[in-house]
Amino acid sequence: MTNAQSSHDAAAGFTPSPVEPLTHQLLAALAQHRMATTHQLHVLLRPDRTRQSVSLQLNALRREHLVDFAVLPQAHRTRVWYLTPKAARLTRDWPALRGRPPYPITSGSAASLKTPHTLTVLRTHLAFVADARRHGDEHGHLDWTPEVSHAIGDGERVIADAVMHYTVTNSEHRRKLRAFIEVDRTTMSSERLAAKLIEYARLWSYEPPPMGRRRTAGPGWLRWYPVFPRVLFVLTGATQPTLRNRINDLQAMAAQHPLVRTLAGQVPLGAAVLETLEAQSPSAPVWIPLAGSPEHRPWHTLTP
Repeated sequence: MTNAQSSHDAAAGFTPSPVEPLTHQLLAALAQHRMATTHQLHVLLRPDRTRQSVSLQLNALRREHLVDFAVLPQAHRTRVWYLTPKAARLTRDWPALRGRPPYPITSGSAASLKTPHTLTVLRTHLAFVADARRHGDEHGHLDWTPEVSHAIGDGERVIADAVMHYTVTNSEHRRKLRAFIEVDRTTMSSERLAAKLIEYARLWSYEPPPMGRRRTAGPGWLRWYPVFPRVLFVLTGATQPTLRNRINDLQAMAAQHPLVRTLAGQVPLGAAVLETLEAQSPSAPVWIPLAGSPEHRPWHTLTP
């Protein structure tokens, strides 16, 4: 990566930032999301430029041993890019990534094992990114943090597939929203999927024990969030009747489990099908509430 390239990229006024070089954004995006296809990086970072402009920068980073790729033969030999250990060390202390656990991938084989779920989670993120651009909202490539872990007591943890930060903007006000995202590819039983709601209910109610003389004030999640994030399930990988049955099981858990029922009275809970989000957008009335009124809603208008 030459200074001339960096200066050119920085001055080009690209989406999402008019001042940050594309190479820097590619490294940051791969550090944040662990891996991505060329197409996903193009949509995420430079939708207004050609795909080749992204490919050229990725290949330049590969020559510097900062990124590498695995090939998906079943998907027309699509390249899936990831950071090398060298780049993982380089990006670890970048301000935007500080505190993000490193997940270095050391080989194409290791990348292939993680690819299906990781790319589906990123595919979900891209639906929200595209929607934010259409509406002038704020939601960029670093506003989606995969694999966020929180303690829920008894030495156990809940791991969200992603935490989303999203700011809805209009001429009158700005509304900051957060959501725990669970992406279901129909690879686990419906009962195990619904049990994720119990884990979130435990997080909502969990108060860490006091350490020494220091007393905690309220539940542990207040350390990271001003209000408890809504919980959104995104389903894919099966027929519509199967996905509908899985959503029914989520609704049953919200109605029958005492702790989840209490959570549902305080926190918006919803589910939608990924293909529908991509076809209509996340802000369309495509989300099925897991409690309360059955009327489909946009994700940001879900209510307890």
